[in-house]
Amino acid sequence: MGDFAVGQSVPREEDPRLLTGGGEFLDDVNLRGQAWGHVLRSPHAMADIKSIDIDKAEKAPGVLRILTGADWAAENYGGLPCEDATKKRRDGSPMYHPTWPALVDGRARLVGDCVAFVIAETELQARDAAELIEVDYAPLQSVSGVERAVAPDAPAVWADCADNVCFVDQKGDAAAVDAAFAKADHIVRQKLVNNRVTAVALEPRGCIGDYDSRYERYTLYTGLQNPHPLRYQIARQVFEIPETSVRVIPGDVGGSFGMRGGTYNELVLVLWASRLTGRPVKWRCDRSEGFMSDSHGRDNVSDVALALDKDGKFLGLKVSTLADMGAYLAIRGPRPPTNNLGTLAGVYRTPAVHVEITGVFTNTVPTNPYRGAGAPEAAYLGERLIDMAARELGMDPAVIRQINSVTPDQMPWTNALGFTYDCGDFPGNMEKALEAAGYAEFEVRRAEAANRGRLRGIGFSNTVKKTSSPFPESSSIRFDPSGTVTLMMGTISHGQGHETVFKQIVCDRLGIEPSSIRYVQGDTDTVPYGRGTFNSRSMSIGGSAVSLACDKTIEKAKRIAAHLLESAVDDIDFADGEFAVGGTD
Repeated sequence: MGDFAVGQSVPREEDPRLLTGGGEFLDDVNLRGQAWGHVLRSPHAMADIKSIDIDKAEKAPGVLRILTGADWAAENYGGLPCEDATKKRRDGSPMYHPTWPALVDGRARLVGDCVAFVIAETELQARDAAELIEVDYAPLQSVSGVERAVAPDAPAVWADCADNVCFVDQKGDAAAVDAAFAKADHIVRQKLVNNRVTAVALEPRGCIGDYDSRYERYTLYTGLQNPHPLRYQIARQVFEIPETSVRVIPGDVGGSFGMRGGTYNELVLVLWASRLTGRPVKWRCDRSEGFMSDSHGRDNVSDVALALDKDGKFLGLKVSTLADMGAYLAIRGPRPPTNNLGTLAGVYRTPAVHVEITGVFTNTVPTNPYRGAGAPEAAYLGERLIDMAARELGMDPAVIRQINSVTPDQMPWTNALGFTYDCGDFPGNMEKALEAAGYAEFEVRRAEAANRGRLRGIGFSNTVKKTSSPFPESSSIRFDPSGTVTLMMGTISHGQGHETVFKQIVCDRLGIEPSSIRYVQGDTDTVPYGRGTFNSRSMSIGGSAVSLACDKTIEKAKRIAAHLLESAVDDIDFADGEFAVGGTD
């Protein structure tokens, strides 16, 4: 509508509230009668827990209760879930999926493993009491690094998974790749590492659990990406209760980058502790604790090879990746190294590709999707190989990419891994980038920099990524008698500006002023359904849901207008927020 329509550059609707301290992040939420929780974590990467003595800690000031792995085991709850535990090992047997308890009992498998949960009147009292817990550890040999973990003499993270191999996932035609390499004029090989990272969002993780014994119902306050899936995971897979017995309220979210997409120990612990103590329980981690408890990302080692003919045409690509899963399987841990295989083939006409991904257990923090969820890692492998090939063949790195790119007249194109590209002008995109970068004059700039004692370089990267995910999204538009519109979304903004862009769609389609729209997101009691925000899907899927909701609103309103205006529905026109009988004023 006017200056706030789709395509207009507008100030973000949420910014005045956030920039003036009006946001409601987890640290802004405190409940009546709230207690505090603190997690005692293992200092060892691998150790048997011979005994835990909590007597002194229980007598410390303010302590309400101390929970251990034995208490968790006695509840017979489920472990933390993994959505992708459906893959196979090399022999065709099911992948190894260990149980991940909220509190470990008997053995710790990483530095930061949750050993005990202290609930006290204040945060400091909980921390002080945790220092009084005496744990008798028997340290064991641990393993970090995927190459060391798959060595024959490596210690097993799990006794019944002696080789530390969680799964082996393959795609492509190995025989075709072997044939391509056999006839190649040039073969470029390299071992490449995608190092381990963690998100370090501006707002550290935290949560509040509140159990209402009157209705036997849990409420969880936490910043996250996907409240509705989390509700299902906690209710059905951990506590084994109906979804309606759990409510998730996300509030504002201070960054995520994939890290807030998981089902964490602490989320379950505060709910459990609230039921046992009859008090709301809050937990928050500091930055150091976050490095031990937030999910990590990437950590892959890949052996890659590219076969080319004498003219630089790609014949075959071979990739073998060892992907670090950590000590347990995070909610989507196997997904990043396996879900973006299409990115490995890139925008190129490589006729034969074979990929083998081996998920490996190590005594480290579990990995999960992080900023691209596997696509940046895949693009890095392919583009590094192409640069190496250009150097070996003495070719311009731009030219070798252009002569191998899929062209618009070849669309739709199905690559050697079975992924279909329906459209795109990859060579044209690169030509525009080269022109914008002044590539034709680059050597002049390089020489000028060398005269000043400076080294100047230039790099290239083409990538194509599967986005949006085939999950539906919800949008609901409601009107109240005062004329205010409530827009409810199943997506979750953690910095993306959803309140602004989704309001723009409503303004554009319904002719409503943005000041008349109230935006609601995430609360699972208010928003009936949602999948959340991840994989670049919110605008494409969530925005489409808003547009469809507007269609239904107009359709329904036309029937009402027809009744009020004593006209046929087909004679009702709608424009700029107003309904009228066609051909009238």
